[in-house]
Amino acid sequence: MRLNVLIGGKAGQGINAVSGIVSSVLVKYGYFTFNYRDYPSLIRGGHNFNVLSISDKKVGSHESELDGIVALDEKTIEKHKSELKREGFIITDKGFENLGKNLNIALAGALIKVLGIDKKLLIDEVKKRFRNEKSSEAAERGYKSQKEKFKLKKLKNKISIMTGSQAIAQGAINSGIDLYIGYPMTPSTGVLHELAGQQEKYGYMVFIPENEIAVANAALGASFAGAKVMIGSSGGGVDLMTEALSLQGQSEVPLTIYYCSRPGPGTGVPTYTSQGDLDSALRAGHGEFPRVVIAPGDPIECIEKTNEAMYLAEKFGTLSIVLSDKHLAESEFSSDRNPRKPLKIEIKRKIPGEDIVKANSYEHDSKGNTTEDSRLTAEGAEKRIKKYQQIKNKVKKFEMIKIHGNKNSKNLIVGWGSTKGAILDAISDLDFKFLQVLYLKPLSDEIKKELLKAENIILIENNVTGQLGRLIREKTGIKIKNRILKYDARPFCSDELKKEILKIK
Repeated sequence: MRLNVLIGGKAGQGINAVSGIVSSVLVKYGYFTFNYRDYPSLIRGGHNFNVLSISDKKVGSHESELDGIVALDEKTIEKHKSELKREGFIITDKGFENLGKNLNIALAGALIKVLGIDKKLLIDEVKKRFRNEKSSEAAERGYKSQKEKFKLKKLKNKISIMTGSQAIAQGAINSGIDLYIGYPMTPSTGVLHELAGQQEKYGYMVFIPENEIAVANAALGASFAGAKVMIGSSGGGVDLMTEALSLQGQSEVPLTIYYCSRPGPGTGVPTYTSQGDLDSALRAGHGEFPRVVIAPGDPIECIEKTNEAMYLAEKFGTLSIVLSDKHLAESEFSSDRNPRKPLKIEIKRKIPGEDIVKANSYEHDSKGNTTEDSRLTAEGAEKRIKKYQQIKNKVKKFEMIKIHGNKNSKNLIVGWGSTKGAILDAISDLDFKFLQVLYLKPLSDEIKKELLKAENIILIENNVTGQLGRLIREKTGIKIKNRILKYDARPFCSDELKKEILKIK
């Protein structure tokens, strides 16, 4: 069973509240949900919508055809009625115009009734969230306005909901973070908000300086002093940090970056999604120095891989980048899996105040003294690059790749990051194996082995040039000719992706 319900209206009408209430009720009822958010760069007005996918099995994407529309304004019906299935339903705001700010709660109640779920779960959820009688009355009024269309049976699944932003924050907390520094930039700001809201509870600090240049340099100073530090930004902000990234490479002061990409170049399409910044994550900064680049594909992986990134940064004195995007950051995923126990991160290096410590942007000797000597310059370069092999040996113990689907299939899909959910949903009943690349630097040696075993290979990415495909060709010599690339600033819908896959097969 799978349903897709679009909830639309103007910015400021509380669309997220509708999907939030309904999602919470559904997971308590044992159903998996996925909530996709689509909105322009406006605080008020415009047209915003969420697509809430509901299933009795794991779901990680939305589909293009709708089973229902919940419309907070007339424009939602005008724009999306053509996407509605023949037997689909529409819930409008008619009859609720006098409810003011409680309109969205009434419509949440109406949708719960259409789904055939017990009213008590709805009222309990509204009371917990809003704690006022008028909200509860609005929910009940909405519930009574509809007839059951789907009588969902209660399931025994134990499920939790989390966004990618919440998961990155949790991964940092699990790692014992001392300081998070960021400058607001969509879509990386979600992690800034999440960590800021919990800093008193867990005893770390969140700081917003004057710009992204200050973010990166202040972080290196704090890390040098012994703090476990993570910073965050999106493409334009990371551009400003690149000088500091090279400073990290020379100084070897541990640094972890949450890099949440959006469409570019320039301002691009700031509230939408893209996987266009892989090249930037792999290469930003001048000179040659080691780094780690990891791209989780769902919130559980966000928790685990953020912890691994911070662990590797501290252990090897390196730059670790957790690469995400708007789709992963802001979509709401449901899961019945718990993350693995986090790695313990210990600071064993010398700390100023305890010893004499030098960290230098200039080439230097083993004691941190600046040098221009040719032999010492060569030794310094070799020492830094040798560290890359040490990192690669270490991360072989982690999940660098994952294999999904029919593991014996000769049909292979290759992808990374936020495309995971749509790919898994698209191939759920197809004879395909999905190779998910988690570590983009270092790149797993197992990738070449999987490619050589396959007869039909398809690369799937949310960018225009197939950046993972280019990286794989660089490292393995294998060119993936079949490619499904989407670059309209929107993520893949799993039903449309399935059709594209079958065209190639």
